[in-house]
Amino acid sequence: MEIARAKRVQSVLFVCAMNAVRSPMAEAITRHYFGKSIYVQSAGVRPSEPNGFIVSILDEIGIDVSKHKPRTLHELEEWEGLNFDLIISLSPEAHHAALELTRTVAAEVEYWPTPDPTLVQGAREQVLDAYRHVRDGLVERILDRLKVVSTAKQADE
Repeated sequence: MEIARAKRVQSVLFVCAMNAVRSPMAEAITRHYFGKSIYVQSAGVRPSEPNGFIVSILDEIGIDVSKHKPRTLHELEEWEGLNFDLIISLSPEAHHAALELTRTVAAEVEYWPTPDPTLVQGAREQVLDAYRHVRDGLVERILDRLKVVSTAKQADE
């Protein structure tokens, strides 16, 4: 097990291009599975509008994001600051912005390349499947990365 993963993450920021699809999905999933044990927020590099497809596909697994309002990194910084243990970037543009933040913020940065489902065209069900694919991948990755492993269990591995 890597040393970085052994340390419990107490706060995480998910960043994507516009905080409309990938990062709010990751924020909602983290909040759903970890509750208040991990402080979580999301932001985008650029301003955007809410995306109705994420409301539908997260509702399928019992998560309500209908009140999510996209915000930029700049807005989040002004609102509460950027004091996070871990910043997870989900797009190339967001990763560049996250690395820039580390000049002034002491946070670990991880890049999780995540497909942009808004680029998928076709029938509504095909588009929803693209969003579901991203959702399911984020659920798996978030649960794996943020799970708390006890010290006794680590010693057995």
